[in-house]
Amino acid sequence: MTLLKIENLNLSMRSFEGETQILHGIDLKIERGEIWGMVGETGSGKSLTGLSISRLIPSATGRYLAGSIAFEGRDMLKASEREMRPLRGRKIGMIFQDPTTNLNPVFRIGTQLVDVALHAGAGDPSVLGLEPGASRAQRKKAALKVAIDMLDKVGIPDPEKRIHDYPHQFSGGMRQRVLIAMAMIGKPDLLIADEPTTALDVSVQAQILKLIHDLVEERNIGVLLITHNLGVVAQICTHVAVMYRGRILETGPVMQVLKKPSHVYTQALLDSIPTAQTKRGELRGLGGIMPELQS
Repeated sequence: MTLLKIENLNLSMRSFEGETQILHGIDLKIERGEIWGMVGETGSGKSLTGLSISRLIPSATGRYLAGSIAFEGRDMLKASEREMRPLRGRKIGMIFQDPTTNLNPVFRIGTQLVDVALHAGAGDPSVLGLEPGASRAQRKKAALKVAIDMLDKVGIPDPEKRIHDYPHQFSGGMRQRVLIAMAMIGKPDLLIADEPTTALDVSVQAQILKLIHDLVEERNIGVLLITHNLGVVAQICTHVAVMYRGRILETGPVMQVLKKPSHVYTQALLDSIPTAQTKRGELRGLGGIMPELQS
């Protein structure tokens, strides 16, 4: 069974200026063992596509005009909020783009990680390394151990001590690593990573990418990696989807698309990447700006 299948997804968003269609007929299929990179300029709809999978678009502002999002054969757009809650964090993990707004500043890092681990463990005790029927005290102790181990895996030094700190006591890059740990702690079947390495230096970025790759190898999961970095896509992804203004322009195996792009926009993205041979003044940029969605 296909892990994730998006068909003809159309999304509109309401604002003070009226309702505007953001996504236009998105089609995407992710199998287990695949790492899909989704690339494109800021404002092309990449993050909204990722958020739609977990139904995290607020219903007050977002409206799906058509299409379906089938996760393991089940249409997410038809599921109730009560049905979605057990899936988030356990079946579908999400690495959010901004750690400043996605970590609660009044709770310790450990409290937030343990809550996610307990939520995932409620549906599947094996996440905590326990058998069904374990006591609450056993589950809390196991969740704390899992949280510390995950902080260690994402490169947080002295995790036994730092797990008791608050978000403001971490640097921006370390907060990003905490978000990555939070997304992976439930051992999801589908991991949606929205710019997971933007705030990280090169060495930590390589460590996180290896962690994602190893997770795919060990658990045969699927990954949707949303990024601007085509170098990261070439390094870790098996397939790539190129987005522009709410549409997917080109998809395919990553080396096929990057070496022989069939769409002029994909070629323009590739031409805008500097190389060691690029001289001053020779770097080609994308002309103009992203058109207004209302136009």
